[in-house]
Amino acid sequence: MGVADLFDSLRPKSETISDGVTLLRGFADSGAVYELMQQVARHAPFRNQITPGGHIIKVATTNCGALGWTSGPGGYRYRPDDPETGLPWPAMPAQLANIATEAAEAGGFPGYHPNACLINLYAPGLKLSSHQDKNERDRRWPVVTVSIGVPATFQLFGDSRSGKPINILLQDGDVLVMGGASRMAYHGVKALAAGQHPLTGDKRYSLTFRVT
Repeated sequence: MGVADLFDSLRPKSETISDGVTLLRGFADSGAVYELMQQVARHAPFRNQITPGGHIIKVATTNCGALGWTSGPGGYRYRPDDPETGLPWPAMPAQLANIATEAAEAGGFPGYHPNACLINLYAPGLKLSSHQDKNERDRRWPVVTVSIGVPATFQLFGDSRSGKPINILLQDGDVLVMGGASRMAYHGVKALAAGQHPLTGDKRYSLTFRVT
């Protein structure tokens, strides 16, 4: 066992970050998740959506599940069909749904069954500004995020988008559960640093599961 492997084995596998926020390190099989995600993307390719104000969202996205998150002149909303094709979004693979369900239970939210999964694709230098996930009507349930590829720094701001955040390093296979008292916390992702991953190259993917 190398030094890096030894250090990794000593890291706690479950960390309580704040009330309602749990980090599950190495919880997901990144190889299996990556392959399932690629299957989704073959049917609904990644694309750069447009904000309601007409700006290009630089982080590319796609969706799977009964509903998909979309952005455009009409605002941010969930819809059952891909606006580019008019076809239903690809079904959420059972293995992905199971990861989200098991992670939510480990984070204190049993009975979680997501019906939407927004997949984000980060290239080097791209970030996600501080925001709330507030397009979901049923906020009793958490947002569960699976990270694949190059590490990224997730920022948890709390009740305000400003101020000093809690910085959380998300590595390949890590899963973050954010619900309860922190369900509406402002959060974002710092600009992706240069790096390499054997499956994703210099990219990072986040699969965010929701109950809409």
